[in-house]
Amino acid sequence: MHIAVAGNIGAGKTTLTRLLAKHYKWEAHFEDVVDNPYLDDFYNQMERWSFNLQIYFLNHRYRQVLSFRESGKDIIQDRTIYEDAYIFAPNLHAMGLMTNRDFKNYSSLFELMESLVQPPDLLIYLRSTIPNLVSQIHKRGRDYENTISIDYLSRLNERYEAWIYGYEKGKLLIIDVDNLDFVDNPEDLGEILNKIDAEINGLF
Repeated sequence: MHIAVAGNIGAGKTTLTRLLAKHYKWEAHFEDVVDNPYLDDFYNQMERWSFNLQIYFLNHRYRQVLSFRESGKDIIQDRTIYEDAYIFAPNLHAMGLMTNRDFKNYSSLFELMESLVQPPDLLIYLRSTIPNLVSQIHKRGRDYENTISIDYLSRLNERYEAWIYGYEKGKLLIIDVDNLDFVDNPEDLGEILNKIDAEINGLF
């Protein structure tokens, strides 16, 4: 079984992925933030490094998804291959931070990869407002995220909502995280687990 957690920067994907992996005894796979050789450069000079960063993520996630199916294990994944292609890359292109040539090249490569991988059995989307995202980003204090603007987050949020609205690749669970504290409040986590249990039971 392949479960994926999607959502904007600061929505709580990594934290929830850890908690769910622990609860269900799933194997967790995270975004490659620490070893990513492009992130710092990208946030300092987006136009120069946007294509390189997106190709790096696409390569990383494609390899991840292929390995999931081969492993035969129950997997939970922090962020999907679709988010780069439907949200981050088009947003960079629309903002003039990725050239038409690079975006066309990227999109063509994604279409090929997408045809070769299966979607997750369940997609969990963490919906959040901008003020909540900003609060969470400041709270975790990653240096390279200090330069993220509210305008950038807002553009991403709009694309996330449009993508989720049209998502038909598999089962989808939407969780509004603004008023949930699934880290320190067991009741909030329990509420999420109940919703996931209902979805998983429908998979069999």
